[in-house]
Amino acid sequence: MLFGLCNAQATFERLMELVLTGLIGDACLVYLDDIIIVGRTFEEHLQNLERVLMKIQSANLKLSPKKCLLFKREVSFLGYVVSEGGIRTDPEKIAAVKDWPVPKDKTQVRAFLGLCSYYRRFVKNFADIAKPLHKLTEEKRHFCWDASCDITFQELKDRLCKTPILGYPDADKEFIVDTDASDIGLGSTHRQVVVVIAYFSKSLSKLERNYCVTRRE
Repeated sequence: MLFGLCNAQATFERLMELVLTGLIGDACLVYLDDIIIVGRTFEEHLQNLERVLMKIQSANLKLSPKKCLLFKREVSFLGYVVSEGGIRTDPEKIAAVKDWPVPKDKTQVRAFLGLCSYYRRFVKNFADIAKPLHKLTEEKRHFCWDASCDITFQELKDRLCKTPILGYPDADKEFIVDTDASDIGLGSTHRQVVVVIAYFSKSLSKLERNYCVTRRE
């Protein structure tokens, strides 16, 4: 199959998931042609590496040696830096946010929000903070960059430049979900003991704004 075709990426993803059946989520993670192999110990990592390589070999697929990074304590993967300490944002991506110029139209606002939203799990109450910019992109709203938009723009940049390191969820431990609701949005913190796993937030629709606080939370 040649790349460049309409469904090439989806087809390749299905192929990789088929080839690595039984290993994904246990020994490795895969996205298209990017594979990250994990292990709790060095010995376990070696075993998982062998399992993945055997699967690839049996499918008659080949790896490019110059693109393989072995035995790293941290790697960049899909815009994140993954290590034994947790997951954090990729400094290169955050540098793009830090240097983002003030948007001049709705298209530029949507582009900025798109990049920020990719990391929304790192920002507490993201939906409430970004609300003024989201309202600015509404179809029938005239584009007018005012003080509230500028404050939101700068706050999002500051928050994303100071994101925490998120922990990994452990299915054997108890999860704690702290929720909060306002008149315009919802927010929650997902954690285990004192380690934050992820932040969640969303803006409320007109119908959802009529819900009582208990139902919102």
